[in-house]
Amino acid sequence: MDMTTYLTGMTMGLSLIVAIGAQNAFVLRQGLRNQYVFAVCLTCALSDAILIIIGVTSLERIVGLLPLLNPVMRYGGAAFLIWYGGKSALSAFRGSGVLDVAADAPASFAATFATCLALTWLNPHVYLDTVVLLGTISTRFPGHQFEFAAGAVTGSFLFFFSLGYGAVRLRPIFSRPSTWRVLDAIIACTMWVIAWKLLSSA
Repeated sequence: MDMTTYLTGMTMGLSLIVAIGAQNAFVLRQGLRNQYVFAVCLTCALSDAILIIIGVTSLERIVGLLPLLNPVMRYGGAAFLIWYGGKSALSAFRGSGVLDVAADAPASFAATFATCLALTWLNPHVYLDTVVLLGTISTRFPGHQFEFAAGAVTGSFLFFFSLGYGAVRLRPIFSRPSTWRVLDAIIACTMWVIAWKLLSSA
């Protein structure tokens, strides 16, 4: 295995997903609440792995389909992000009293899993980062695309599980309702900004 290519893939993968976004904000929230953390992290990491492999192995075909997929992903993703942002904004507005993370009523696994999938697969930026950008960069390593893809996938697993399980260290801070309201407000703004970017690029 070419370790240089592997580490390059890992570095590039981490650099593209580390910025806060809809998916990352959701993983952070689940980690803080300690709700279905493993399932959420695994779903995000496996989804990234699938998309990275598709990008590395089938980029030319994907580029040919982009004109057809682009409007569907853009408007569908924007609609979902606007809805999810509104939900977070309402939570920030209504938040009051002592918020105990451990006592907070969890959403059902089905609802959590569906939200996780939607934030991943309905976000066109995920496809741009994993399929298009990583797929394009992998072409710079002819004969070593496997190592590049493996590195990028490893970076994705490391990031999501570190974010999900590392969030528990922040739980004392989030025992204050004001902190949760700030997080919900940040999440709402993040979702709306991403949705605006999607619609404005139409």
